[in-house]
Amino acid sequence: MKQFNFLDWPVYKDSQNLYSFCFELTKKLPNEYRFELSSQLLRSSSSIALNIAEGSAKGSHKDFSHFLDIALGSLYETVANVDMLRLSKLVEQRDFDLVSNMAANIAKQLGGFKKKLKS
Repeated sequence: MKQFNFLDWPVYKDSQNLYSFCFELTKKLPNEYRFELSSQLLRSSSSIALNIAEGSAKGSHKDFSHFLDIALGSLYETVANVDMLRLSKLVEQRDFDLVSNMAANIAKQLGGFKKKLKS
């Protein structure tokens, strides 16, 4: 059995891609907003992949499922962060739409993963 099997999971890779996109978004923010807004967005978006990875090391399906729930909460927080940036006109609508689409895909995968753990 591979030790770090989460590295091969599409949901983990997609979460990394979302983080990378958010990282690029933060580079576009005006300097006066970069620290506070970037920090929050990068924490929430990195938390998705990190909780998937951490949960994969847990000994029970129940514990793993709990970490997937945390990842889902971080996913929603990430979308809300980008939405607030959009409303403040700090990111464009197309960037928000892309984040929303990526997040919807990740949410479906997390839901499928949780169902698989229950069975």
